Amino acid sequence: MSQAKETSKRATGRVTRRMDERTSIARATEPARRRVKPDHWSSLFGQIAVASFTACSLSGIFLLFFYEPSTAPVIYEGSYAGLRGVEMSRAMESTMNLSFEVRGGLLMRQLHHWSASVMIAAVMLNLLRIFFTGAFRGPRGLTWLLWFGVLLTGMGAGLSGHVLTDDARSGASLMVMDGLLKGVPVVGTRLSWLVFQGRFPTGAIDSFYPLHVAILPATILLFLLVIGRLNLRHYPARLRGRGRAGRVVARRRTGLALLESGGLFCVVLGVLTLMAATIQVNPIWTYGPANPAVASGGGGALWYLAFLDGAQRLVPPGWELVLFGRTWTPAIFVPLAVGGLFFLTAMLYPFVERRIVGDAEHRLLARPRTRPTRTGIGVAGIVFYAVPWIAAGSDVIAMRFSLSNEKLILTLQLGLILGPILGFMVTRRICLGLQHQDREIALHGYETGRIVRSPDGRFTEVHQRRQGSLAHPARDHADDERSGKTA
Repeated sequence: MSQAKETSKRATGRVTRRMDERTSIARATEPARRRVKPDHWSSLFGQIAVASFTACSLSGIFLLFFYEPSTAPVIYEGSYAGLRGVEMSRAMESTMNLSFEVRGGLLMRQLHHWSASVMIAAVMLNLLRIFFTGAFRGPRGLTWLLWFGVLLTGMGAGLSGHVLTDDARSGASLMVMDGLLKGVPVVGTRLSWLVFQGRFPTGAIDSFYPLHVAILPATILLFLLVIGRLNLRHYPARLRGRGRAGRVVARRRTGLALLESGGLFCVVLGVLTLMAATIQVNPIWTYGPANPAVASGGGGALWYLAFLDGAQRLVPPGWELVLFGRTWTPAIFVPLAVGGLFFLTAMLYPFVERRIVGDAEHRLLARPRTRPTRTGIGVAGIVFYAVPWIAAGSDVIAMRFSLSNEKLILTLQLGLILGPILGFMVTRRICLGLQHQDREIALHGYETGRIVRSPDGRFTEVHQRRQGSLAHPARDHADDERSGKTA
């Protein structure tokens, strides 16, 4: 048996060498095979986003075969008795039939929804990882912008898909959207006409359907392909740490990384399928067809767009101006402008920091504690985003906890102003304290909890020296700051 194995191995080796002599595959792929990749759990967020986008795209292709993008009125005669005999659009009827008549249709609908939500959540976490570790420095500024492009395009794709079912919740969303568009000064009515093609609300499906099924997914795919190309072009930035090879994270070869990525894709797909099979989402049969006179109590915006809804709720009442013979409503367009300015500021931050600090290229990622100002700004941004996000559910929170909605809104208004300031100050002090703790550990070692009594009667606490590259945090911090000042 062993002789047969040796013979087979030699034959395989001869075939491989012959193929390489004729095609030079080994030489062509040698740089990729020798390429190493960071082995840290935070690097998985981007892969989870790609896997979720793949699952979302595949499930969306399945849904295309059964969905009808038409607002023509029909009488529902399907298997769901609660809506039998009710007039609805053909779009909602096809969605109902997909959920109740098509085998596996409801599973695919919910898989499509959950994979989109997980993708957006993974992109958000990946952006936070890039920000707090300084992975946007050096040649990776374009990657930062591309990930923001994936986030904003994914939000747009989620919103456009939300209105395609033409149920009561999507109809309420369209009414809010129409009001926001018309509230934009000067061009508001024209924007509304452009989005709804002059036919509110029936023109929404004609506008959003091609965006949702073709234009926005293709844009996301293009962004991801460019990100992948840039990651191959630039050597991956790495975290340093104790017990790691040299000054970088423990490394893995590209072949092993591909196997791990394939395994991660299967795990993500399995978890998404389990979520789709066990967690109900967007049950349109409980909402009924779209009706301008109907709005669901407790219903709100999509979770990743809830901060826009919450920003509207935080605006003081009666905020209107009369100028030049026109009535201006800052209560509508100011929250939208603030939200847009927030995203624009986040996108441009790396370039502003580079301009002020003077950072050059970096191959090693920074620990958040070594950049207290940047980390504080990041936490302030999170708080600024989270307060309107919480405000979007203020009515539900007030009802569940028997609170006054007006007082809750007032508290959140104060939190929107004071929260980012406190978040910045507290986070910065924590980072400085952690730096001081690292220096103490580097100089004196860890506290072991053992007390030793010397022959002369004195008691001394025993410290243990730290091993590895993190034994000198001051030196590592100096390496981070070699190209500029502390941010």
